[in-house]
Amino acid sequence: MPTEYGYMEEGQLGRPYDLRLLRKLGSYAFPYRRRILAALLLSLVITLVDLAVPYLTKIAIDRYIFASWSELNLSGMGEPDAERVSRLYGKMLVMSSDGSRAYVSREDIRKWDPVHLHEYREKGILSDGGFYRVRQRDPQGLLQGAAILVDGSSMIREETLRGLNEKQILAVREDDVSGLGKIGMTLLGFLLISFLLGYAEYYLLEWTGQKIMYDIRMRLFQRMLSQSVAFFDRHPIGRLVTRVTNDIENLNEMFKSVAVTVFKDVIILLGIVSILVYLDWRLALLSLSLVPILFGLALFFSKMAREAFRELRAKVAKMNAFLQERVTGMKTVQLFATETFQKEQFAKINHENFLAGMKQVRVFAVFMPLMELMAAFAVALLIWYGGGNVIQERITLGALVAFISYMQMFFKPIRDISEKYNIMQASMASTERIFEFIDLREEVSEPERPVLPSALKGHLEFRNVSFSYNSGPPVLHGISFQVMPGEMVAIVGATGAGKSTVVNLIERFYDPTEGTVLMDGVDIRLWPGAKLRRILGLVMQDVFIFSGRLEENITLGRSDIMPAQIALAAKQSNADLVIQRLPSGYDQEIGERGSNLSTGERQLLSFARALASDPKVLILDEATSSVDPGTEQLIQEAIFEMTQKRTTLVVAHRLSTIRSADRILVMHHGRILEEGKHDALMARKGIYYKLNRFREI
Repeated sequence: MPTEYGYMEEGQLGRPYDLRLLRKLGSYAFPYRRRILAALLLSLVITLVDLAVPYLTKIAIDRYIFASWSELNLSGMGEPDAERVSRLYGKMLVMSSDGSRAYVSREDIRKWDPVHLHEYREKGILSDGGFYRVRQRDPQGLLQGAAILVDGSSMIREETLRGLNEKQILAVREDDVSGLGKIGMTLLGFLLISFLLGYAEYYLLEWTGQKIMYDIRMRLFQRMLSQSVAFFDRHPIGRLVTRVTNDIENLNEMFKSVAVTVFKDVIILLGIVSILVYLDWRLALLSLSLVPILFGLALFFSKMAREAFRELRAKVAKMNAFLQERVTGMKTVQLFATETFQKEQFAKINHENFLAGMKQVRVFAVFMPLMELMAAFAVALLIWYGGGNVIQERITLGALVAFISYMQMFFKPIRDISEKYNIMQASMASTERIFEFIDLREEVSEPERPVLPSALKGHLEFRNVSFSYNSGPPVLHGISFQVMPGEMVAIVGATGAGKSTVVNLIERFYDPTEGTVLMDGVDIRLWPGAKLRRILGLVMQDVFIFSGRLEENITLGRSDIMPAQIALAAKQSNADLVIQRLPSGYDQEIGERGSNLSTGERQLLSFARALASDPKVLILDEATSSVDPGTEQLIQEAIFEMTQKRTTLVVAHRLSTIRSADRILVMHHGRILEEGKHDALMARKGIYYKLNRFREI
């Protein structure tokens, strides 16, 4: 019964199989085909070993425990009967030394025609058992009156055996006891083999499953890294994280718990059916008459469980969403003292989840006992009908015991297959979601024939650039401007004027709808993406700090940045003042999102990050809008130092940041309406003047 529901998402369950998706999944399994084949072969061997155990029990009972023989009086038979017996059953007979009698084992007599058995017993020439075969010599004189067979062994009557004491019986039946010992040792050997092979199979399956999941997870993460920013605008972070973690874990569960297990279960079912038919086809048909009912019940309860499972997934998704929202907004909850209200809301959602869980529990609470009841009914049917056949010597007691064991084994795979039906559905849904993301192509395309300028100077130019997000209303309307090498240009405007869109286009997070953005005279769409971003240094208002060492937050894994460059970048950005105060300096462990740093410290660290690769163009996107005055002074000093030798584009609200700009571009509704220095723009008393007056900058 599935229990790990916390990672499931609301939505439709997938079909239990989808050949298209299985083919895609198979491409990831193909490199490990040898290990998978080895695991399947091990599974096959383990299944055969498991199937052999009940049959060994049959052999022990029929050949050694109840090794009874019937005597056939050949001297009392007519010539036609003797000829018929010799022709039909001669290979099953063991002759006495004088040729007057023959003996047939209980194991072989069930193969005789019941009509002949009845006829010979009516005539008194065939006994109902009553003899035991003794292969060893008789040094103790216990076999007096026993019939000597042609191979030197003896047949002793059951009445004679009963008259012996325990030690004498053991001596007479020494071969049977030895045979039981061999059967027992064989069983132990099979159990040991099953254990060792089971360990190897489990290890192979886990190793292969983890490697396949590793490959898919890496492929999915690589695909996410290559997607455009627009992709992340449309897909929530939680959904993307679920794809890489829980959905892939669902695939692993399907691979190790369903694919191979179902293969093993099918082999067990086929093996059991084959052995039952071999032992006695009539009893096999009676036993298997319950199979259609079993599969019908399994399908019926699988559908009921599917509905209960879907409802539970919806409730869990609802509870997860509630918890994520409340935990994220815990400050607001506590600020307005709504803890009691939130607790009541959560109690309602939690109760709904409880009811949905109990609905599924009720389904399985009926299904499992019902399957056990059907198994018990099958055993009862076997004892009733099979026991009558044992009495009539149509089958042996060992065969009946084996039948009961095999039928008990038969029900387990059916339960397994029905239980794993929902896992298959959930796994197929996860597979579909994973490959849907892998197949998405929302990348900013790389140029087929990259072009680089002859010299890197940092000359930025917009030519008649227009842009709209996701085919929506235009955000930029044919704007054109240049930023010369070493020049500092500020872009100002009210919220929604298009300032950050300009930055997004320079970084090539998006491509223009119309027009061209050029860097050093080359369309940035012709630049290799990595090289373009290598010469651009971006500092944003919302700084993202990764957990890990402080130095790693500056280099971001760029191995070409030397320690001297890091120290220089920290000094130029004034971040070294922060680093020197930390106990471990550059080795200081930073918490998630820089939780152990202040807003200003994070901002200074982002300046160092931008300068570490010595970019030709520096872009400051409202980098000082959320810091205190003291930190702002440090940042202003850093900006002054950073912009001395670089082309700089500043998007800012604060007047102190843009006063020193060589030029100011004033944007309004996606257009550049004013351009000039601060004093000149103020004198014009236009948009820039109004923005200052109303403190929009």
